[in-house]
Amino acid sequence: MKRNLRLNKFVKDVVTQTPLLKLIFLLVALWLIFAAGLYFAERGVEGAAITTYGHALYWGIAAFSTAGIAETPLSGVSRTIGGIWIILGSMLFFGTIVATVTAYFMRPLQRPARQIIETIEYNLERLGDLSIDELDLLKDTIDTLIVHMERLKRARERRQATS
Repeated sequence: MKRNLRLNKFVKDVVTQTPLLKLIFLLVALWLIFAAGLYFAERGVEGAAITTYGHALYWGIAAFSTAGIAETPLSGVSRTIGGIWIILGSMLFFGTIVATVTAYFMRPLQRPARQIIETIEYNLERLGDLSIDELDLLKDTIDTLIVHMERLKRARERRQATS
């Protein structure tokens, strides 16, 4: 049960805090567009292996994800379209992985205040479970937080008065 909660939180964090979905959407959209361009460019070319849109879709995946198993387009236009797709598709595919991993692991560094707030909210939900000593410690922590906040407000007011 606890493992499912951690997995659900991980998936939610990846989906909401990283560019994964946007980049996958862009990758799929470009794949469909380039496959259509390749299909139309190869249509009617004698001896072409890409004779259906399905073949063009397969070629679009095979061309940027493997080393040479895709059939080579025959016409110059389709080779140009295919070459552009291989470069863009590869960059976007691997870029999606790198961007998602980077964004996920940089997330705690970008939002330390939000983590502090979530921790406080989590602990406040469990006030009934705390002992008197733990409540005293929580009170001291909150008092320190209030003093710190008041210091920050005074410093901000002084900066605004001088500017």
